[in-house]
Amino acid sequence: MNTEKSCKQTNNIDNRIPALLVATLASFFTPFMASAVNIALPAIGSEFAADAIILSWIPTAYLLASAVFAVPFGRIADIHGMKKIFTYGIIIFTSATFLSGIAPSVISLIAFRVLQGIGSAMIFVTGLAIITSVYPPKERGKAIGINIAAVYTGLSMGPVLGGILTHYLGWRSIFYVIIPLGLLVIALTSLKVKGEWAECKGENFDYLGSIIYGIAIIMLMYGFSIVPETSGIILLISGIIGILAFAMFELRVKNPVFEVRLFKNITFGFSSAAALINYSATFAVTYLLSLYLQYIKGFDALSAGLILVAQPAVMAITAPVAGRLSDKFSPGAIASIGMAITAASLYFLTFLDSNTSIEFIIVVLLILGFGLGLFSSPNTNAIMGSVQKRFYGIASATVSTMRLIGQMLSMGIALLIFSIVIGNVQILPSSYPALLASIKIVFTICAILCFIGIFASLARK
Repeated sequence: MNTEKSCKQTNNIDNRIPALLVATLASFFTPFMASAVNIALPAIGSEFAADAIILSWIPTAYLLASAVFAVPFGRIADIHGMKKIFTYGIIIFTSATFLSGIAPSVISLIAFRVLQGIGSAMIFVTGLAIITSVYPPKERGKAIGINIAAVYTGLSMGPVLGGILTHYLGWRSIFYVIIPLGLLVIALTSLKVKGEWAECKGENFDYLGSIIYGIAIIMLMYGFSIVPETSGIILLISGIIGILAFAMFELRVKNPVFEVRLFKNITFGFSSAAALINYSATFAVTYLLSLYLQYIKGFDALSAGLILVAQPAVMAITAPVAGRLSDKFSPGAIASIGMAITAASLYFLTFLDSNTSIEFIIVVLLILGFGLGLFSSPNTNAIMGSVQKRFYGIASATVSTMRLIGQMLSMGIALLIFSIVIGNVQILPSSYPALLASIKIVFTICAILCFIGIFASLARK
């Protein structure tokens, strides 16, 4: 018995660096792909002569597929093995990336983006769970911090690097540059990551619950993306009802696809809520400031992107340090401080006007990056550390789902305010005052959301 335990501990020690390396690489290029493609949409639309509605499905299809499949694959990974699902996810993602790069039409590109989203879901729900499995609690926060830094860096660097690649090499190059990384991760996972993690091996999979969940998430996320249209409101309400029905159904299933009772765990429940609020309040920042810098301040896309690098640069430095601190001190307390700093930075952005200095914007972005780095790693550490091993896949899926729904919610808030204040018109110099007013309103809503998030973060105690 002791020999078996000793061998398992040795195996985990040998696995730590390879597992962290492959999970971190994957955690960079999957969100990078999600955000980089957005900057290339005009070029894609020009090549395929696609209208705005069709173009909007290129990023939406990816996010929807990721959100729909995150929870089911979290459960499948717990049953059949984390490494197996992670490897299949990388293979699917890399293959779909290649196919997207050679897509002959916009419809085929959307189809390949759905496949990419499925692969992304398989990667995210297993990468974080593998890290949690191989690192002991006293070292887990630092590892999660490195992983979270990669996620945020990918999300934030996407528009910058995507803009450079599109400008000099064309939009298809965004997909091509990721393929070597995907192949590298496949090779490293196969050769260097040893063992398997399947704490629920032999249990049944809840197919009906997965279908109910998928339909509810599609209605919820797509509905919010087309609010304030009547159909959007109907879908949004239907999605909320669907989520409630899913929760009620899961409470009655012997082996549910998602263990709803986890939310009775105060740390898990409030940490998940804090993650949702944080992403909802901050994901649209890059989008809003990109519009502000290009339309109001007159910068080109490349210059605006270089200014926006300030946030991910600080976040990438802060997240691993914050993760390491969460190994020694209360993760909830550190995350709450990070949420408060994030709320303050969003409040500062409500004072933007046409005369705001670039120095002010850069300083605020530095503060925002510090706040996000201080929040994300400890909060994720709190979520993963609050559940038993058999729920690592589901807990990791919850982190991914909160992130994806938060992203959609954040962009939905921005688009809702834009449609009310500016209307469905082309942005011309005559509409710049309305654009600036819209941006300030959205930042105000985001600051209020983040302020509420402070209490959600503190409530976990």
